[in-house]
Amino acid sequence: MTARADSVGPAPAAARDLALVRAAMGAVEAVGGYAGGVYLRSGTDGLLRMAVVTGLPGRLFRPWWRMQVNRPYPVAEAYRTGQSVHLPDAESAMRRFPQLMAGLPFPFGSFYEPVGAGPERFGVLLVLRPATPGAVLGAGERERLREAAAALAGELDALRAAGEAVLWDGDPLCAPWPAAGAEEAREAVDRLGAAVLSVDRQGAVAFANTAAEELIGRPAPLLCGRVLWEVLPWLGHSAYEDHFRGVFISGEPVRFTVRRAPADAGSGADAGSGADAGSGADAGSGAGAEWLTVGLYPGPSGVTVTLEAAESPAYAPGSAVRPGAGLGSPADRASALYRPVALAIALTEAVTARQVSAVVTEELLPAFGGRQLAIYMLDERHLYLAWETGFPTGFLGRFDGVSLDERLPGVETLVSGRPLFFESMEHLAAAYPGIPLDAEVGARAFLPLIASGRPVGSCILGFDRRRGFSPEERTVLTALAGLIAQALERARRYDSEAALARGLQSALLPHRLPVRGKVATVGRYLPGTDGMDVGGDWYDVIETDAGRLALVIGDVQGHGVAAAATMGQLRSAVRAFALSGNAPDQVVRGTNQLLIDLDPGQFASCCYVLLDPGSGRALAARAGHPQPLLRRADGRAEVLDLAGGVVLGVDPGARYPVTELALAPGEVLALYTDGLVEKPGADIDDGVERLRAALAAARPSPLTETADRLVAEAARTPDRPDDIALLLASRTAGPAA
Repeated sequence: MTARADSVGPAPAAARDLALVRAAMGAVEAVGGYAGGVYLRSGTDGLLRMAVVTGLPGRLFRPWWRMQVNRPYPVAEAYRTGQSVHLPDAESAMRRFPQLMAGLPFPFGSFYEPVGAGPERFGVLLVLRPATPGAVLGAGERERLREAAAALAGELDALRAAGEAVLWDGDPLCAPWPAAGAEEAREAVDRLGAAVLSVDRQGAVAFANTAAEELIGRPAPLLCGRVLWEVLPWLGHSAYEDHFRGVFISGEPVRFTVRRAPADAGSGADAGSGADAGSGADAGSGAGAEWLTVGLYPGPSGVTVTLEAAESPAYAPGSAVRPGAGLGSPADRASALYRPVALAIALTEAVTARQVSAVVTEELLPAFGGRQLAIYMLDERHLYLAWETGFPTGFLGRFDGVSLDERLPGVETLVSGRPLFFESMEHLAAAYPGIPLDAEVGARAFLPLIASGRPVGSCILGFDRRRGFSPEERTVLTALAGLIAQALERARRYDSEAALARGLQSALLPHRLPVRGKVATVGRYLPGTDGMDVGGDWYDVIETDAGRLALVIGDVQGHGVAAAATMGQLRSAVRAFALSGNAPDQVVRGTNQLLIDLDPGQFASCCYVLLDPGSGRALAARAGHPQPLLRRADGRAEVLDLAGGVVLGVDPGARYPVTELALAPGEVLALYTDGLVEKPGADIDDGVERLRAALAAARPSPLTETADRLVAEAARTPDRPDDIALLLASRTAGPAA
């Protein structure tokens, strides 16, 4: 069932939907919350979807409608572990789930209860309530929350037993919040002179006074029941969404300014119903724009919205920071302090030191208005320049390789572990007489990069004008320096392991293939672009007894050093079995037993073809590997149908039947790994068909061009999750090309 994100029509008739709504509201009431919801499994493996939300406007929380179960969020952890997650305040949430607080940087408490019956896990029940720093849920509240989850699980399990699908693949149901029951004192509110609207917990207008009617240009009966952002589309701009999210979640009031163009005045509900119907923060940039101060005052049953005329301010529209007043409410302060953490999350996706530095340059530096960045890495008590941007060419070269004994701010910040802030270049020059300066005007911040107590390096942030550093900014920059240090330390380990894995794999893959008079062979290997960039795919061509050639291709599960090491062991085993004169089924069976005996916790696929170059007769055995392709001399290409057994490393008693085939002169046999034909979200059969068509369209000679053409598309793909191996063999009339 799919419902609109901002409103609900008639009460849902399905027992599942009724149970979900009842559970969400009951859980909120049980622990004194103000909002709640339920996540359920979806039809997509590993994906939870928000099925019900109550007490919050659904559209404001669209980014959280979907949740991958492997993500570092409390909903996902509760589902994965089957354990409750209780976060009484923002501090505990920031400590355990910084990604959550990066997106919702407001003071609130949240509680997550898994919903399951026996081994069956359906989803997660969640409740939001005001933050209670240091105070966890009481025993009675915990029990009531568990009872609500258990009751929901029982109803869902009964539906499942009756054959109903307990999955959710639509938008969430937004259950109406119970009315507060208080009478609006319209006349008293009208005396205020300001436009006043009352908005319920779903964001729908419940009341509008006379001034609001005049401002919007519509009578109250036409406004009530409509979502605020439909009534006032210029408030629906993304620039203001954080203010509304903060008010609904934290319960703290906030005031900010907006600009409304003359074209928007009086347009009211006819101005459009989408979030972008007005021009938001940019509205009214021309002459005659109207400035309004918006006040949001939350309560248990909703939010009071006030709109008052304001003089053109000297600060950015939409800002909750008033001139000379510092940061506003606790919600505003939390938003200002934690917003950089949202940028810091990008560091978790960076793998190499260069990627970490690029993230700092592109994401974090602009957040503070910086223009220059330099990162130095520590090695053998010397600091070496690893990254720079914005500084004059060659300026930082004089500091490259400086000893930790030098008296320089970049050195002393690391040695002392204390950040150094200079509000002007004069202050920097006074603190370090004689230090070379790259500019006469500006400010500098020197941050120590320390990860888990280990010095990693130092970071320099440069600003092109004088500026102060507030206590909040100093705290955030210092915390971000710790995140950068951890990312760089992780990248350094990655670089070391990647170099080892690349060296290992390079040593294990054949550097050249045997050259035979009647058979040409060509191999290609492409590493994946995710993770270690190396994996367990391999190919080989082995000269066996009686002049026959063994064509081998395999794929070890996983990536990195472990996969490359296992690949090397299997390649050696296949060569040993092949050179001993074993038949194809014996080679594959022996390799399977070896992998089981080694017990590396991995499995592998393999295809082994023993070819007689003279006659073209071939014997093939396959262990869970993709079917080879054969291009006929007339240009037709087909997928072969070789008998096969299970993958290597699973069943010690597995048997691998042998299929006989013939390779005529001019024909091309293509062995490949699944990375060449698999794409995320696509059917592997479609990939095999694309490869077959490409092989048919390719020229059979020279074979090197055919191989390059078959891997060309994959080579151009920037996001390639798996590595690729390809081995081509062709019988020729004369010497191999």
